[in-house]
Amino acid sequence: MNKTLIILFLVGLISCKQNKTAGLSAQQIVDKSIEVCGGEYYKTSDISFDFRNRKYSLERKNGKKVLKRIQKNDSLDLVDIKSNGGFERYADGKLVQLPDSLINSYGNSVNSVHYFAYLPYGLNDPAVQKEYLGDVVIKDEAYHKVKVTFSEEDGGDDFDDVYIYWFNSKSFKPDYLAYEFHVNGGGLRFREAYNERIVEGIRFVDYKNFKPKKGNKSIFQIDKLYLKGELELLSKIELENITVNRDNYN
Repeated sequence: MNKTLIILFLVGLISCKQNKTAGLSAQQIVDKSIEVCGGEYYKTSDISFDFRNRKYSLERKNGKKVLKRIQKNDSLDLVDIKSNGGFERYADGKLVQLPDSLINSYGNSVNSVHYFAYLPYGLNDPAVQKEYLGDVVIKDEAYHKVKVTFSEEDGGDDFDDVYIYWFNSKSFKPDYLAYEFHVNGGGLRFREAYNERIVEGIRFVDYKNFKPKKGNKSIFQIDKLYLKGELELLSKIELENITVNRDNYN
């Protein structure tokens, strides 16, 4: 009888340990990741950075986000503004009338750069749907693998894209991500984070951007392709001159 009680006790201890270490939901993993990568600072900071010879800024006005992209050359200053009110382009301070197709294209382009720059913060947007895919090992590190999709309502033009994030099981930082897109013929991308730095409490990284050497691959197997050397480097995503100003919103 005593042996039986001891066995049950040990089983209970093991079960508790498993629940604490491996029983996290996708939502809990994302919440923890946002907390360690910037937390409340994401909500109360103005941010600016340079990317590929353009300046991007996130400003908060009356509690709402205003995303900007600024392009300057010898003859023209272009300012693209994406906000809750839509998209606007200004050339030398004057509003430019654009067709709807360009409004959508430019607006999505501005939003995309900002979205990747502040990850994992955007993963709790209302349209985001998260699914836990299990634990995997990449380069001797354990990761939580999480699938992200978007509802059609509020999911934007690319709501049918599929993302996967690999969150380090110890730090909860998203060290890798992949996405499947459908515009311009579609394709797969896999990004490896590097050059991590903390600016005023917010984590920023650059990315090595890979694609499969051969087409028709599954996004759910792309981490295995990465480990086998079956991805090729396409580009690097590098942010420069990052500044963060806290509590600079009205």
